[in-house]
Amino acid sequence: MPLENRAVLPDEISPRIDRALTTVGASALRERETSRLSGGEGQRVALAAALIAEPALLLLDEPTSMLDPAGVAAVRDALNEATADYGPAVVLVEHRIDDFAGAAGIAGLPPRALVLGESGRVLADGPTAQVLEAHASTLNENGCWLPLESELLAVTGVAGGLRSAAARHAVIALGVESGGVESGGVGREQERSTARDNADTLLMADELVISRSAQPVRRRHRTASVVDVEGAILHDVNLRLRRGEIVALLGANGSGKTSLLLTLAGLLPAARGTVTGARPGLVFQNPEHQFVANTVRDEIAHGLPGLDAEHVDDILARHRLGHLAARNPFRLSGGEKRRLSLAAMLAHDRPVLLADEPTFGLDRRDTISAIAALRAAAADGRGVLFASHDLRTVSALADRVIVLAGGTVIADGPTVETLRRRNVLERAGLSLPPLLDFLLTECGSDERVQRVLARLDRAVSAAGVYA
Repeated sequence: MPLENRAVLPDEISPRIDRALTTVGASALRERETSRLSGGEGQRVALAAALIAEPALLLLDEPTSMLDPAGVAAVRDALNEATADYGPAVVLVEHRIDDFAGAAGIAGLPPRALVLGESGRVLADGPTAQVLEAHASTLNENGCWLPLESELLAVTGVAGGLRSAAARHAVIALGVESGGVESGGVGREQERSTARDNADTLLMADELVISRSAQPVRRRHRTASVVDVEGAILHDVNLRLRRGEIVALLGANGSGKTSLLLTLAGLLPAARGTVTGARPGLVFQNPEHQFVANTVRDEIAHGLPGLDAEHVDDILARHRLGHLAARNPFRLSGGEKRRLSLAAMLAHDRPVLLADEPTFGLDRRDTISAIAALRAAAADGRGVLFASHDLRTVSALADRVIVLAGGTVIADGPTVETLRRRNVLERAGLSLPPLLDFLLTECGSDERVQRVLARLDRAVSAAGVYA
């Protein structure tokens, strides 16, 4: 234990643990087993463990990647407090600097920014505001997540973000139909909506109760007998997933999203209720839990003896993995592992795909590519159910959302319509990013919201073969 190693007096250890956990918004987790924490809860505890020793240098590698909005705010506040109280130097590596910045925008970011290119060379280094203003277009085109004012400057040429009337007008103008069908826009939605009206249900859950205390049952039969459901994670869950449909699973950290996906996949027995339909493929929240082969190429081909080399090469190219074909999956970066886990599961011809945070740890370019890959799977007739904290991605991708809170489903409906329900967002501990909040308020139709998001995505180059 770091405090014992530093000879901290025993009666000081517990208060310091409390302080660190409170700082990151994790005081309620103190007595929980670490093996029973959600991904986001684990992120908070890991940050508390790093802060507790009061280090002179704090290195943070994407500390907000799996956190809900409240968790991101807690991490940001924790860093501000730790810096003010203890004075460490902080090096923060983040893809989602837009989320980290929050409502404060550029002012909410660290004062200095260092930009690295794909080769590892330093492209820019200086005051954050100056770096983002000078390089906004280049960074946006090359797939970096940017604070909203920087993104809008890059795409529309108008400075000031949503505080500027000219910028707000430019954003609204992006939603005006130009006569053509946008990639991922209205034409796609209308076509899929018609297909869904006549679609088959691929996966059904009825009266599910999910509890970690449930004992394993026969693996090939996913109807659980009634067991002790004391302390159930979720109860009374009913859902349908149809052919060609993309559904997002929303909720705060610890709301049960991962447990529900594991139960639908047959990896966690239901305490009560039934799951029927096609056996899904599952993209795990932690990619390492999915890997079984020694090379990236073999991971793609695993379990598919009829998959020829040319097809494997095509899959690798689609997901920007060709140059990594001979590498061990466990030696990849976090984003590369995420791309591999999605690519490997998409290679299987499963009618249902479940994905747990399929875009976390990805830059914007690869997020857009992942969105396109999931759209392609739905267009091929698969049903897709994915969990995510990224409401912008959810709005661009999902036809429908299921919202979890208080141990059950509190909403199930069309994406934009449901996200406009402020009472639902409040109950679920969700908050809209500023751009989405603006669009839902100012754009009269769902189609205009999705058109704006699609056109902003199109400003990013090299988004992948699917895009």
